[in-house]
Amino acid sequence: MGSVCVVGGSGFIGTTLCKRFEGAGGEFFIVDKRLSQTFPHKTGIADVRDVDALRRVIQGDIVINLAAEHRDDVTPRSLYDELNVEGAKNVCKVAEEKGIKKIIFTSSVAVYGFAEPNTDENGKFAPFDDYGRTKMLAEQVYRKWYEKDPNNRCLVIVRPTVVLGEQNRGNVYNLLSQIAKGRFIMVGNGQNKKTMAYVENVAAFLEFVMGLGSGIHVFNYADKPDLDMVSLVNIAKAQLGVNGKWCPALPYPVGYVGGLLCDAISTITGRRLPISSIRIKKFCANTRFSSAKALAMGFRPPYTLHEGLRRTIQYEFCKACDGSVAG
Repeated sequence: MGSVCVVGGSGFIGTTLCKRFEGAGGEFFIVDKRLSQTFPHKTGIADVRDVDALRRVIQGDIVINLAAEHRDDVTPRSLYDELNVEGAKNVCKVAEEKGIKKIIFTSSVAVYGFAEPNTDENGKFAPFDDYGRTKMLAEQVYRKWYEKDPNNRCLVIVRPTVVLGEQNRGNVYNLLSQIAKGRFIMVGNGQNKKTMAYVENVAAFLEFVMGLGSGIHVFNYADKPDLDMVSLVNIAKAQLGVNGKWCPALPYPVGYVGGLLCDAISTITGRRLPISSIRIKKFCANTRFSSAKALAMGFRPPYTLHEGLRRTIQYEFCKACDGSVAG
């Protein structure tokens, strides 16, 4: 497969991907602003905003860029542009200087915004937040890099949906944590459906597309079937052994106003709260995307979505259990 440079490799997806490389005996190197706890001896320290630092540490035949600013509550907002867009420009600049011909970029389905159900790779871009907007702009940066030498370069853009898995601390973990603690409150009727992806499957797909040849290749990535929020909560409750616990519910307008109040408290106090208006809006939205193109290429995920949920819950919340969870 050639040697691989994983930019942002100390993070959640990057660590899982590098474990796959190690298991296959592949040659890889991590570039990140913090030392990898799993592969410290394979880490070169560099911030994607610092092109000179990138020049010193980027190496290999393939660059996989996972680095991004993605939290809902980032301050200052300019960090989205600095890391996601200017960082992409710096990676492309160094790749061009070093003659690297293949870049794999993890974008996001956030570029589509609140899209129609089962939106595929041809969906219209309509990002609703800075994360989606800057991922969209970063894709344009990588396309310009590719267009300078289209006969010899390969650009793969992968747009994962919400990714869950062991050691992630994103929105899915927060949801599972609230259920485990008996603090979860359903907002809305819970019939809205979510497309999600398990981290091991995302990593396997990134490894899979490394074999593609010259050209631009764009993929959504998601694990099916899509789950409505009631089903997701019930699966989690069954695996956590809390089936009998009552789950309160709030109408969406009430929940959204509560999110706005939390926004105001965060602004006044400077504290990051687990609830915000944008998180309420995202929680209650239908976010369903097609990844049929990935399957048509012959990729088969190593785990089902249900297995991914079970493995995540077992790892994060059942370490002190008797070794098993329901489901």
